[in-house]
Amino acid sequence: MPSSASPRKFDVAVIGGGIIGSSVAYHLMQASPGLSVCVIEPDPTYEYASALRASGGCRVQFTCPENIAMSLDSIEFIRHFERTMATAKQAAPVDWVEGGYLFIVPPAQVANLERNVKKQQAHGCVVDLLDPQGLKARFPSMNVSDLGAGAHTPHDGWCDPNGLLWGFRRKAVELGAVYLQDRFIDAEVDGAQARAIVLESGARIAADAFVNAAGAWAGGVAQKFGMHLPVTPMRRFEHYFTAGSPVERLPYVKDVERLAFRSEGPGFSGGLVDGSAQRGFNFEVDHGYFERVVWPAVAHRFPPFEAAKCHRTWSGLYEVNELDGNPVIGAWNSRLPNLYTVAGFSGHGMMHAPAAGRGIAELVVHGRFTTLDLSRLGYERVEKNQAYAEEGIL
Repeated sequence: MPSSASPRKFDVAVIGGGIIGSSVAYHLMQASPGLSVCVIEPDPTYEYASALRASGGCRVQFTCPENIAMSLDSIEFIRHFERTMATAKQAAPVDWVEGGYLFIVPPAQVANLERNVKKQQAHGCVVDLLDPQGLKARFPSMNVSDLGAGAHTPHDGWCDPNGLLWGFRRKAVELGAVYLQDRFIDAEVDGAQARAIVLESGARIAADAFVNAAGAWAGGVAQKFGMHLPVTPMRRFEHYFTAGSPVERLPYVKDVERLAFRSEGPGFSGGLVDGSAQRGFNFEVDHGYFERVVWPAVAHRFPPFEAAKCHRTWSGLYEVNELDGNPVIGAWNSRLPNLYTVAGFSGHGMMHAPAAGRGIAELVVHGRFTTLDLSRLGYERVEKNQAYAEEGIL
């Protein structure tokens, strides 16, 4: 409900100070140094932040041109992150590992994989298409008996999500962004504009522009503005495990059943996403999930994992866009044009945070995308109920 407190005024208020919101704040300050920007984040420890419970993967193996472009742009940004994002007081390590990605498919999916690889190569991506013999030669421990092909992107990799988030946040603060430890609870709108937001403390924040970067909570935030945003939280598990027999270092391996894992130090990190999982804010850990679901899949693909040992399991949330699995990046032009959304990444938020944050900053400051054209990811497709989905492996 509206508060009677006099509002504090900013040029831009960002709702959500996770990796996306902090990228937005940083890029806003970069694009317009005189801007006054506040970021509303209830938990400075980020205990339940989705990115900090993720594996940090970054890859170009998409089919939508916007996703490919955001990946190329973001990976380049992350490569130079430690040099460009260090503050006067603190370094910005992200531990980038160029470990590569490997998508593997059964024979029936080879034509689709070949089509996708051509799209990626047309956008300048380095992708090697491997037949089963090529896969076996490069990854000797792999069972290729039921595979048709694989696509290897050697310049993909992974980084430390915690380092990326805090690097963005510290740099944004150094440039002048203000972080408020508070929780968004309501919005005040009139016929054509969002006017202010109400926080749990009772404070009100007025702004010329508002950015919904609330991740898995973005659907609820949008609702307070009167906006339907089909973004819901979905629990998924990540595991750290070791093999019972020696296995070569592996890239980030993904298959059509959504098994996804990679080398991590002396062991491996990953899981198998259940896309049909019940939606909701659930962080409970099912400690039997690895043995029931992940272990059979990983042991089939790499027999040395038949004696795998799971050392740790943790849960996190995907912010699933139920329309098409792609993010919503843009303004609500038909109703509240000063309300911007950057949410619904469906598991790809960390890897696209640099490019997506800059895109929103460009919209706010310049009124248009100036670097990457992300127009097709705008809210208009939600209003029209027109999905714009990936054709490859999620």
